Amino acid sequence: MKIILTHGYFLQEDEKELQIMKPYVPLGILCVAAYLEEQGFPNTVFDSTFQSFDALEKQLHTERPDVVAVYVNLMTKLNVLKIIRTIKQAPELQHTRIVLGGPEVKNHITRFMESGADFIVSGEGEETMTELVTALQQKHTTFESVKGLSWKNANGETVTNATRDLLKDIDKLPFPARKKVDLQFYFDAWKERHGYSMISVSTMRGCPYTCKWCSRAVYGLSYRRRSPKLVVDEIAWIQENYKVDMLWFVDDVFTVSHKWLRDFCDELKRRNITVKYEIITRADRMNEEVIQLLAASGCFRVWIGAESGSQKIIDAMDRRVDVQQVREMIRLTRRYGVQAGTFIMLGYPGETRDDIRETIHHLVSSDPDLYTLTIAYPIKGTELYGEVEDRFITELDWASSTDRDIDFKRTYPRRFYEYAVRWVYNEVQFHKSLKKSSWLKLPVHKTKSVLAQAGMWWASK
Repeated sequence: MKIILTHGYFLQEDEKELQIMKPYVPLGILCVAAYLEEQGFPNTVFDSTFQSFDALEKQLHTERPDVVAVYVNLMTKLNVLKIIRTIKQAPELQHTRIVLGGPEVKNHITRFMESGADFIVSGEGEETMTELVTALQQKHTTFESVKGLSWKNANGETVTNATRDLLKDIDKLPFPARKKVDLQFYFDAWKERHGYSMISVSTMRGCPYTCKWCSRAVYGLSYRRRSPKLVVDEIAWIQENYKVDMLWFVDDVFTVSHKWLRDFCDELKRRNITVKYEIITRADRMNEEVIQLLAASGCFRVWIGAESGSQKIIDAMDRRVDVQQVREMIRLTRRYGVQAGTFIMLGYPGETRDDIRETIHHLVSSDPDLYTLTIAYPIKGTELYGEVEDRFITELDWASSTDRDIDFKRTYPRRFYEYAVRWVYNEVQFHKSLKKSSWLKLPVHKTKSVLAQAGMWWASK
């Protein structure tokens, strides 16, 4: 049986990412690929990141696979639909079965099936995918026993089987099949743009927190962690097989368990492994000891989530964190020589001009090294989506749009928040320039700040 796994993300089509140039290998399909190999199902991974759609189409026509499994998220959805059409329209690929998985599929099963998918894998993919290809190899025509699977019966009706339980012991999973892709493309892209290379690693699955805007479509509301020893084993393997400068831990809350963190740091020290790494976490899962451990073990940057400087908005998001604690942890992190970054989301339901002003105060007073600014949008399946669904003001064609295109009735029109992004950025940069005595930049940022506020006033009329 010929199996190809891909993900439909093409870097050359992403103008923003081309500017940022921080691509990461698709760990999800590499995990499924490794598990399939372990279970006796050889497979090929077509990593589309540095390829073209034409190259993918050529490989499909050349290989004529029995199964094409595609990871789908918000960014790749439209290309995935194009991949489905390409396969269905090719006479020589009529035998190819299309399997979709990833965070985008669970809440759009019917639409993806109507668009030509043969199977949908909801939740974790390793066991479901293995049982599915086993059934296909045995030429089964019904698939009722495969938990976590949606499929079409003889009448063409979509059948969704029972939900599959999450894997309890993820230590049993093999390392991602990184050898199936050419990581040198990633290393070179990072090195050329940033002067160093980076590779991603996952130590946990799920998140125990309940932020209303966050999708939990794959791992659910859970927390499962690989043992510190196994994580360090993977780091050692990476260092033995690749020349890479830094690691990016993709976990939602890296310091959620302080005991795990201590054991991880001890294991690195015991084996004399030196590593430089970057993480995401929450302020309420940090303290001085945690920051000391991170700094001592090679952490050079910590992203501390807050999303707003207004406690009112943070509470509306169900973030369950105190904004003052976020500020303190950002400052404390920097005092220990570790870079601190944070995320800001504007346009959340109920946000006013005063809340945005609080966010500016938050960024100025905490003074993170880095911060990102985005405008909130609802993802289907999240609590935020449910709260604003009756306030949608955009009528979109599902097959040609994504949830990122959805707008809803907010305190002010979306255009207001687009100007607000410029206001926040330029006001914060004004204060950063003031602190650094960058006098030439001061009038530029202040002028742009004033113009942005004028735009906000105009947009709110």
